[in-house]
Amino acid sequence: MSIPLDRSTTWPYEDGEPGEFSYARFSSPTVADAERALGELDGGEALLFSSGAAASTAALLALLEPGSTVALAEGAYYGTGALLRELERWGLGHVEFDQTGPPPPGADLVWLEAPSNPFLTMPDLEAAAAHEAPVLCDATAATPLHLKPLERGCDVVIHSATKYLAGHDDALAGALVFRDPETAARVRELRSRTGAIAAPDVAWLLLRGLATLEVRVERQTASATAIADRLRSHAGVETVRYPGFGGLLSFDVADADAARRVETSTRVIANKTSLGGVQSRIEARSRWEGDRVPPGLLRLSVGLEDADALWSDLEQALP
Repeated sequence: MSIPLDRSTTWPYEDGEPGEFSYARFSSPTVADAERALGELDGGEALLFSSGAAASTAALLALLEPGSTVALAEGAYYGTGALLRELERWGLGHVEFDQTGPPPPGADLVWLEAPSNPFLTMPDLEAAAAHEAPVLCDATAATPLHLKPLERGCDVVIHSATKYLAGHDDALAGALVFRDPETAARVRELRSRTGAIAAPDVAWLLLRGLATLEVRVERQTASATAIADRLRSHAGVETVRYPGFGGLLSFDVADADAARRVETSTRVIANKTSLGGVQSRIEARSRWEGDRVPPGLLRLSVGLEDADALWSDLEQALP
């Protein structure tokens, strides 16, 4: 059964007082439905935001204060580091650490990514949970199907819901999922004041995506596993990174010129950014991340196309 889409921005008071819904900047029926569905998947209380970056910003502003330090996983999504550098002028500091080991002492928030994007490392969740600071885990690439960080000792989960959760490249959204209801209430209040809530149409598209999440990710995982195996045996590929689940992998060719030739030579696989959609896409990440990544690094997000067709497309493009 399809869940109704309610685009209202206001609702009547009940006996002279605001009811569950009064103004769409606070919440709406469709947003609340999507939050319940995602919360059930992740095992916590979910809040939707207008983008993954909006969710990241809300978490940092609500949980920290000037003078706080974030311990950020090395090799995590470059946009997270860019956001933290933007917030340095507001007095928020950060240090990077190898997330395969314990976080550094003295941090006020530990920020993990499972797996990291585009290096695909997995964090030591047990070591992070033993740290005195709250632990936030970006599980965008894992999805709740492969990892439930709240069950592994984390306090907050973040998703760029634009990616696998919505899954069709037509919904820009972010989500935070909390173990502690009081922390969720604090962030909900900040969201209400800043207006970073997801729109009802986007929430409805997210609900559509969640309904097919399992079948999509299962196929993407099977295809990505097969492609990673073939890439490892290809003479033109120097390094392959794949955590063993999900549809995201990365691999290195000789240099930036070789990477440009590969990404512009595929025909089935689109040359565009982002990940997690039903359409496969590939891009050289150095255009965005500079020397933070090897010049020949290509990120591949595997979609729902036939795995043999994807491999044939890659094979003809590889040096």
